[in-house]
Amino acid sequence: MDSIARTLIIAGATLLALGILLHLSPSVPFLGKLPGDLRIERPGFRLYLPITSCLLISLVLSAVFWLISKIR
Repeated sequence: MDSIARTLIIAGATLLALGILLHLSPSVPFLGKLPGDLRIERPGFRLYLPITSCLLISLVLSAVFWLISKIR
C-alpha cells in the first residue's frame, strides 16, 4: 500500500509541476495548434478542445512512466 501512495504522490507532484510550468511559460509553440485540436469561436462563445495535444501528452507521460518502471 505504501508503494501505491508513493506513486500517487509522485504523479500528483509531477502534474502540479507541469501545470505550474505551463501556466508560467508564455506559450508552448506546438501545444494547442496541432491538427485535431478543435477551436470554435463565435461572438459570446468560445470552445477549445485540445484532443490531439492531450493524446500527445498522454503518450509522452506513459512512455516516461513505463521507462521509470523498467528502471526499478
